[in-house]
Amino acid sequence: MVPTESVSSVPPSTTALGVIVLTFNSASVIERTLRAALEVSRSVFIVDSGSSDDTVAIATRLGCEVVNRPFKHYADQRNWAIDEFGARSHWQLHLDADEVLDDVAIADIRRVLAAPGEATGFIFRRRTYFMGKALRFGGNDNFHLRLFKTGTARCEDRLYDQHFVSDRPGVRLRGVLHDMNVGSLTEWTARHNRWSDMEAAELLRPHGAAAGQIQARLSNDPRERRRLYKGQYYKAPPVLRVFLLFIYRYVLQGGFLDGRAGFFYAFFQVLWFRMLVDAKLLEKPQ
Repeated sequence: MVPTESVSSVPPSTTALGVIVLTFNSASVIERTLRAALEVSRSVFIVDSGSSDDTVAIATRLGCEVVNRPFKHYADQRNWAIDEFGARSHWQLHLDADEVLDDVAIADIRRVLAAPGEATGFIFRRRTYFMGKALRFGGNDNFHLRLFKTGTARCEDRLYDQHFVSDRPGVRLRGVLHDMNVGSLTEWTARHNRWSDMEAAELLRPHGAAAGQIQARLSNDPRERRRLYKGQYYKAPPVLRVFLLFIYRYVLQGGFLDGRAGFFYAFFQVLWFRMLVDAKLLEKPQ
């Protein structure tokens, strides 16, 4: 179970919503992300990991509070931010530097915060962009709980593919969280090379009970279904499963309809990244 605290423990001087954004050399997109975030709250906190570009200057100019903290891994950074900034607001919205709320999502956040009812957490659909294009068919759209009442959620302890988890089911919001995936293909492949190390290490970790993690099961929660499907994927034979996933994404899901960007995304995200994970798993002594 996720450790929780009562809402009454939040100091009365806090704001309704605090937005927490993780950044690193994000100058090319951070202003767009922050301007959308400022539409739902004036309390925006930046956790920067040592940017050498204008990320911090842009965030400061827009009135955001910036702290610098070395990056260990995603769960560590997120849970530190929850502990550091959580008590300043009744609700928290967590974003990456290249995740931009659309107008519908902004309106829905305002709506549910005005009258949240019994809900303590809300789930967004996140749409993938690649080579500057939104991928509408084979783009691997996914869902994330990013808006939650303070004290009700934590980031699960995983090296890769982490989600926020809560004791109570998340409620789907309308609108889209646009994952812009800015940066060059060189930067994209460098990140995914590191992430392939983390994914392989995560798969080789001894796992006991899945307390505090997304459950892999058929349910109304799209994150739980996805975790189930991913578990089934890793039960298939290495290498073969990569080609089968490519056929599913690019052909059956219609990734080819996304044009050139769709092909390169399917190639690099599946045939390269997933094959790299399998190669690293096979490289490790079992």
